[in-house]
Amino acid sequence: MITDFREFVRGDRVRANTSPEINEAIDREIAATVRFYAGKTDYEISKRIEELDNEWDIGRHVETRAAVISMIGLVLGLSRSRKWFILSLIATTFLFQYAVQGWAPPIPFLRRFGIRTKQEIDVEKYALRALRGDFDDIFSQERRTENVLKAFN
Repeated sequence: MITDFREFVRGDRVRANTSPEINEAIDREIAATVRFYAGKTDYEISKRIEELDNEWDIGRHVETRAAVISMIGLVLGLSRSRKWFILSLIATTFLFQYAVQGWAPPIPFLRRFGIRTKQEIDVEKYALRALRGDFDDIFSQERRTENVLKAFN
């Protein structure tokens, strides 16, 4: 069974800017989850896929936190003191940095808590879909095509 998912999440800027130890821990967690569900029913696998569809990726966490901090800075800046506007500036700077580089100071903190990228969530989801048999028709079509080609050779 695959435990190294680097090939499947190549080009992910967040993973590129995350320590290898954290990436490996997340990869091990994905592999353990897929192994766990290998012996489960289609219904149980479907429930897990539904959970994955609702899981927030790291981008959504960063964007939400930046928006909340920015709003707090604006409200406090307007109602208390102008110095609170600095919160909005910091939040939007982090958000811009995340958009451009795929990294911002809160990212390592969030990754330590196991917050995953969209690609990491999708790797688990598609592995579970393969376990459930969602792609069996594709593979059987490929086999039929191979058999036809062999028959003509």
